[in-house]
Amino acid sequence: MEKKGKILVLDDDPVVTLSVKRVLGAEGYTIITVDKGKEAIKRIGSEEFDLLISDIRLPDVDGMTVIKETKIIQPKLDVVIITGYPNLEDAKESVKLGVFEYIEKPFTPDFMINVAKKIFDTKGWILRQSFIDEFRNYITPLRDKENPVIFYKEGTWAKPIKENMWEVGCDVRYWLLVAELLYIEIQKGLTTLVAGVPFATVSSSRGDIHELVSPMTGVVKEINNQANEAMSALIRDNLSEGWLLWLVKIQPVTPT
Repeated sequence: MEKKGKILVLDDDPVVTLSVKRVLGAEGYTIITVDKGKEAIKRIGSEEFDLLISDIRLPDVDGMTVIKETKIIQPKLDVVIITGYPNLEDAKESVKLGVFEYIEKPFTPDFMINVAKKIFDTKGWILRQSFIDEFRNYITPLRDKENPVIFYKEGTWAKPIKENMWEVGCDVRYWLLVAELLYIEIQKGLTTLVAGVPFATVSSSRGDIHELVSPMTGVVKEINNQANEAMSALIRDNLSEGWLLWLVKIQPVTPT
């Protein structure tokens, strides 16, 4: 079997490390496991890895400390956090550190496979600046004096972009902190938005599905089919334009 990438798994629970090793090893990834933070830092300092999967609570040093050291030693190394004790402060800190995913234990084998696949599927292009620049077109600036963003609820927003044309989208920051954003799915065959009616869903790393409710009514003119790819670029490269991802462009209509 062709090897897909080299992954370092840091967790002091042998059940977790064995489970990840079996699941991802069977998918063709090379898996190295360690149970102490200092050992992980040492290995990262001497070997090249493609992904670090790390617990937060460790017997010697805090997992966040390991991640901070990791980002200094190997800045481009992707990181996934797995924890049995999720909390908002750790989630916020992980976002600042550029952590790719923040996962609550326990997780299913399929879920872990999907996370790894998402990371390695994007590795080939994410570092190419020209491609990153392309995805900037799918991210809306947070600060625009001429056409301000109008926030709705639960991370949904709308913004005029030109005469009789609006963007409607979601605030990535909201979903990263509230639902551990994993995937956005826009309704298939969507032709109109209706105020107060869901038009897309957000899936979380916990397996929850949340509805995105439209803030306004209008005829759909364009759908962002690159939404999830753009979201990955936004999170991974910390693009500073504003964390707002447009999903559809519409021509507003007045409900009858």
